[in-house]
Amino acid sequence: MDSELFEKASIPKAYFSLAMPVVMSMLVTLVYNMVDTYFIAHTGDANMVAGVSLSAPVFMVMIAIGDIFGLGGSSVISRLFGQHRYADGKRLSVFCFYGALFVGILVMAFGLIFHDPILRLLGANDATWSYASAYYTWILIGSPLIIVSMTPVNQLRTEGHAVPSMIGQIAGTVINIILNPLFIQGFGWGAAGSAFATVLANVCTDAYFVWFLLFRSTNLSIDPRLMLHSNADAGRAAHDSGKTYGKAFEEHPVPVRRRLLNITSLEIKDILVIGIPSAITSFTQSFGIIMVNLYLLRYGNDPVAAMGIALKVVMIAVSVFVGFAFGAQALIGYNYGARNMRRLAGILRFSYIFLSCFAIVMTVILSVFDRQLMGFFISDRHIIDLGAGMLRVQLLSLVCVGIIMVTTCTFQSTGKALGAFILSLSRQGVVLVVVLAVASRMAGYDGVIAAQAISDLITAIIAIVLFIVMLPELRGGKRKGANA
Repeated sequence: MDSELFEKASIPKAYFSLAMPVVMSMLVTLVYNMVDTYFIAHTGDANMVAGVSLSAPVFMVMIAIGDIFGLGGSSVISRLFGQHRYADGKRLSVFCFYGALFVGILVMAFGLIFHDPILRLLGANDATWSYASAYYTWILIGSPLIIVSMTPVNQLRTEGHAVPSMIGQIAGTVINIILNPLFIQGFGWGAAGSAFATVLANVCTDAYFVWFLLFRSTNLSIDPRLMLHSNADAGRAAHDSGKTYGKAFEEHPVPVRRRLLNITSLEIKDILVIGIPSAITSFTQSFGIIMVNLYLLRYGNDPVAAMGIALKVVMIAVSVFVGFAFGAQALIGYNYGARNMRRLAGILRFSYIFLSCFAIVMTVILSVFDRQLMGFFISDRHIIDLGAGMLRVQLLSLVCVGIIMVTTCTFQSTGKALGAFILSLSRQGVVLVVVLAVASRMAGYDGVIAAQAISDLITAIIAIVLFIVMLPELRGGKRKGANA
C-alpha cells in the first residue's frame, strides 16, 4: 500500500499517477470499440451496424452491474484504507468478487430466458433482428466474465495498483482487437464474431486479475475463506462495524451470532448505497442510447447507424473524462476517510479545472475533423453527413459532461449516496427523457439530436447545486476532523 502517494505526494503527481493508467486503459478500450465498429461498418451492411448499435447497450448494462461491486466496493475499501483498516478492506474485496460473479450468472440466465422480448424492447426490427440477436446472445453468454472483471479493475486502484489494473484491461482489449477481424470477416461470423471476441478477451482479462490477486496483491483477495467466520469473528465484525458507523451502531448494535458470511448488513448496505447509483449511471447510459435510438427509428435505420458511429467518436473524449474522474476515486476516498479536507479540496479543484480545459480542447479538435472521423468508419455519404451533424451537436456539452463526471465520482468516493443517486438518474435518465419528449415535439428530428446536449447542461447545473449543498466541509478547503 503506497500511503506516501495518497497522503503526501503533490496533487498533480498523485492525481496523474492513479488516473493516467485508467485513462490509458479507457483509451485502449475505446480503440477496440472503434475498431469493432470499423470492421462491422466495412461489411457494407448498414443493417448490421444498426443491429449491433441497438444491442450494444446490453454490454453497457453488464458494466453497470459490475460497477455495483467494483465502484461500490472500491469506495468503501478506499475509505477503510484511509483509516488503515486493511484487513476489513481485504475481507470486503472477497465479498465483492463473488457477489459480482453470482449476479453475473443470474443476468445470463435472465437475459437468455427473455431473449425475444428484450430485443423487441431495444428496437430490433425485421431488417436488424438477426444481427442484434447474434450479438446479444454471445454477450449474454459471457456476462458473468464481463461483470466480475469490473471488481478487480476498480479495486486494484485502492491499493495503488493502477498500472496492473491498466495492464489487465489493455491485454484483454488487444486480444479483442486481434480476434475481431478474424471472427467478423475472416470466419464470416459478422455481429456474432464481434461479441464472441469480446467474451474470449474477458476470459483472458479475468485470468490475469485472478493471478494478480492471488500472488501480488497484499490487501485484496479472492480467498473465499475470508468470507466465513466463527462466533469470535462475528463479535469482531460487530465491534469494527460499530467503530465505522458510530451512533447508528450504538442504537442498533450488530448481533453477535454465527453467520455464513463474515460481513455485516451495514457493510453490505455501505457497498450498495454507492454501488447502485454507480450502476444506475451506467444503466442510464444504455437507457439514454436506447431512447435516442427509438426516437431516431421514426426517421429510418440510417440515422440510428449514424448516431451509433457519432457516439463512438464522442466516446473518445468521454472515456478520457471517465478515466481522469474515476481514476482519482481512490485518492478522493482515501483522503475523505482520513478527514484531510484541505488536500481533498485541492484534488477536486485540480480535477474540475483540468477536465474543463481538456473538454474545450477536445471539442475543437473533434469538431474540426468530424467528417474525417465519420468517414473512417463508413463510406456511405448519406450516413457521413448525418453523423457529422450529430457529432458537432453532441460535442457542445463536453464541459458539462466533465463537471458531471467529477461531481458524481466525488459523491461516490465520499459515500454521499443521495447525490450520486440523483446525478445517476439525471443526465441520460429522467432529464433526457423529459428533454427528448419536449424537444422532439418542438423541433422534430433536430430536437432529438440536440436532446443529449441540453440534458447535459441541465444536469451540470444540478451537479453544482448538489455539490455546494452536500459537501459544505469542502468550502474553502477547510480541514475538518482528526489529523490526516
